[in-house]
Amino acid sequence: MTPFKHTRNLISAWIVAFGLMTALYLAPRSFAHAIIMEAIPAQNDTVTGPDVFIVLKFNSRIDGARSRLTLVLPSKSTRSVTLDKQDSPDKLKARATGLAAGGYVLRWQVLASDGHISRGEIPFNVR
Repeated sequence: MTPFKHTRNLISAWIVAFGLMTALYLAPRSFAHAIIMEAIPAQNDTVTGPDVFIVLKFNSRIDGARSRLTLVLPSKSTRSVTLDKQDSPDKLKARATGLAAGGYVLRWQVLASDGHISRGEIPFNVR
């Protein structure tokens, strides 16, 4: 093999390797679901009631009109939480009122900009 062919093959191998690494790096980003980056109340947090301000910040844009918040009360019954007008494309805000002391679970469901629905739960306590 001539030095020119060897160099050309080496360059080709590097181009293929770089392309593969780029594809692997970008693939999770293009198929990722909405993930909570910050939450108020935080998971297992104890907050002061009876009114609790809720903020969920996600890693991507979400469709606030197609998003839902549900509160699981200490009695295990559920109550819908009305979302505030979305003032940031990656946040949901709401206020849960009249909460007595006890353990609660905030269930969230959002439609992310990638078209996938993501769901999760945030347990917290009210004192």
